[in-house]
Amino acid sequence: MAVDNPELPATAQFIVEMTNRVRSEEKLRDVRENVALSNAARAYADYLAKNNLFSHTADGRKVAERVEEKGYVWCMVSENLATLSDSRGFDSHALAKRTVEGWLNSEGHRANMLAPHVTEIGIGIARAPGAVPKFVAVQLFARPKSLSYTFQITNSTREPVTYTFGGETQEIAPSMGVQHQSCMPSEISFDQVGTGADAREVKARFEATDGLVYVLKPDKSKGVKVEVEPRRRVE
Repeated sequence: MAVDNPELPATAQFIVEMTNRVRSEEKLRDVRENVALSNAARAYADYLAKNNLFSHTADGRKVAERVEEKGYVWCMVSENLATLSDSRGFDSHALAKRTVEGWLNSEGHRANMLAPHVTEIGIGIARAPGAVPKFVAVQLFARPKSLSYTFQITNSTREPVTYTFGGETQEIAPSMGVQHQSCMPSEISFDQVGTGADAREVKARFEATDGLVYVLKPDKSKGVKVEVEPRRRVE
């Protein structure tokens, strides 16, 4: 009986298309293929297939190190792995379909596929040595560092203000500004103005959004008020 041998570039393209179809169904933006990510994915798929290994750290490195080696500067990156074998082989579409279905039926892999803030994808597929057709697939998702969310806090009051962002509590001194970068929008809460016995609770919460400045100004009743302005850019 003849064994089906898939065209691996076609299989990779099918996986990208199927992934974007699923993301579209969930009202998420498409991810676009990135050359550096695909190079990293193919290199790792080849390594796993050649050495009969299956692990996210089989080469002693993490996914971030592998994409950096290929020149990708990342803000966030994740990896899905799959292995499939069938004595009858696969055509390109069937191999892609079974691979994607396997990921969708796994909570962690599905979460990577439906991550809302990733923008790029890389796919690598390799055939393992042996008589029975066996394939290893590597799927990478990432958001480049260039697409980090950047916002600023400016304290125009005469007192220090305590705020929390990304699970970390910080203090901004009077007449000071601070800039934050994040891979995804996160909540920022302004908690307290002043220190010691003079400290007053603020209770102001925002979704920290790219390109905005959160200006802290004096307020007689609350101690501080927060005004949100667009960040001025210097050409």
